[in-house]
Amino acid sequence: MFATSPAYSGFSVDDLDAAEKFYGVTLGLTVSRTDSGFLNIHLGSGATVLAYPKQGHTPAAFTILDFPVDDIEAAVDELNRRGVTTKIYTDDEIATDEKGIMRGHGPDIAWFTDPAKNVLAVLRPE
Repeated sequence: MFATSPAYSGFSVDDLDAAEKFYGVTLGLTVSRTDSGFLNIHLGSGATVLAYPKQGHTPAAFTILDFPVDDIEAAVDELNRRGVTTKIYTDDEIATDEKGIMRGHGPDIAWFTDPAKNVLAVLRPE
């Protein structure tokens, strides 16, 4: 039944205009509005993710989107140049370096948040 369904993912935000600017301008993704005013975020893979407003939004405490990159250093530098700060973790299990990149525990990965404080990441696939 679902094998041929064009499924998609979605997540909530507290400010659609801020989300549209972040995903469209800051991250450079193509963003469009649905007939109901929600956001379609078009990913490079051809997939689309829906962002919708939610009153009382609680940010996702897990990574909602991963962006694979060939050069994580360059990706983090470009995010920083665009005003996005990567998260610095000091926990032994997910400790990051001064750039916010966790290395040596799976793929090299750096986390950051959108304006609604949902967690996103860039990672270099293994």
